[in-house]
Amino acid sequence: MSKTIIVCGYGPGISDAVARKFGAEGFAVALVARSADKLEAGVKALSALGIRAVAFPTDLSEPEAVTQLVRSVQQTLGPVTVIHWNAYAAGAGDLTTAHLDEVRKSFDVGVTGLLAAVQEALPDLKRQPDSAVLVTGGGLAFYDSKVDTMAVRWNVMGLAVAKAAQHKLVGLLGEKLAAEGVYVGEVVVLGMVKGTPFDTGNATLEASSVAAKFFELFTARKDRTTKIG
Repeated sequence: MSKTIIVCGYGPGISDAVARKFGAEGFAVALVARSADKLEAGVKALSALGIRAVAFPTDLSEPEAVTQLVRSVQQTLGPVTVIHWNAYAAGAGDLTTAHLDEVRKSFDVGVTGLLAAVQEALPDLKRQPDSAVLVTGGGLAFYDSKVDTMAVRWNVMGLAVAKAAQHKLVGLLGEKLAAEGVYVGEVVVLGMVKGTPFDTGNATLEASSVAAKFFELFTARKDRTTKIG
């Protein structure tokens, strides 16, 4: 049976490396982001490597759009084997002044959209013995005063809240779906990754190393959370 991975929040860096890694392992790849141009460039690059890839422009902050996305992937590429959720919203940097719509969007991209994808793909995931939900986590999720200080200083308070909620969601889904044979895990990235929007020239992590860590989680299917960086 063919395998399909949905890479949500596609762009340079981690998600591109994950698409390349899983594609090299025989997966068809659904690339998802808002920018059609970015997706088409990704499809072209992956196709040049012999990987079957299809673009699905989608606003991942809209649950209905995410639900339709999963259906479109199923119709085009077949049953969903893996969901990789790399999407995030960087708005609501200062929670004391941010418009509440920005706060809601941070949460919708990080949590509600992910949950919508899992719910819609769940029948597929339950039917496949090697199915998985893989999430890109971040150190901003941790309950630590130093982390909070950093989030305030970097003006990423909304992202920190969303990542904290997402971390809890990973744990809850992992506990709930383990009996169904669906693996749920996250790689918590603790450093700057080269080629990502957070890279100011001082990044030390290679995106390919993060992708390799994701594939290790996927194949071992043991740890709920692992860290890199």
